[in-house]
Amino acid sequence: MEMEMSSKHKSQTMPTSKDTSRAWANLFSGQFSPAAVDDLGSMLCPSSYAAGSLLFMERDQAQGIYFVLEGEVKLSINSADGRRLNLSIARKGEILGLASALFGKEYLMTAETLYPCKLAHLGQRDLQGFLVRHADAYQTLTQELGRQLTSACEQLRTIGLSASVPEKLARLLLEWSENGQATQAGTRFRFSLTHEEIGEFIGASRETVTRTLTLFKTHRLVSFHGSTLVIPNRQALESFAHC
Repeated sequence: MEMEMSSKHKSQTMPTSKDTSRAWANLFSGQFSPAAVDDLGSMLCPSSYAAGSLLFMERDQAQGIYFVLEGEVKLSINSADGRRLNLSIARKGEILGLASALFGKEYLMTAETLYPCKLAHLGQRDLQGFLVRHADAYQTLTQELGRQLTSACEQLRTIGLSASVPEKLARLLLEWSENGQATQAGTRFRFSLTHEEIGEFIGASRETVTRTLTLFKTHRLVSFHGSTLVIPNRQALESFAHC
């Protein structure tokens, strides 16, 4: 079973005190009330996951939500014939599986860790109890659902309405660089996806992605340094994205 495979990638749950758990919950202190933060922290038990760990699969019955504490998680949907569309990369502070857990439905997408991650799982029953005790948290979770919907619409707009692969790829790289590090050489961020995986974000073949990245490098729109990508001039890349 796929979910059994994912457990092999999961490390032992880290022994944490109540204060340590609350420290993790404090990632969300600006979103939840102090009482809700304390309650949430008492239930969260962070665990480490290796790269490539499968957290859940679309069409599986929702078992709860995951808080991303460190690392990045790839979210995707798959067709019956094996084609994959990558929707987004979830980062620190984001919540996975929220809509499905709230409404008791099947997971809408598949979640897989891109890099070693630290996550905290909250079971569906605990989530329901938390919302009963802290009704004000509904507003925060509703806002998160809205943000996720907006992100999904932006991804569909990029795939369905962008005129060319260079435009799609430029938009994607600009989006990923938003959380990057500003340096004298430009904006840099971790980038270790294969060309095939990149293609699954924009509906393009591996060969097309390779040609487009070569074009970008030739025009000095991007440069690679190991697993790091640098955008020297965002305005120049935005011209390809028609921003």
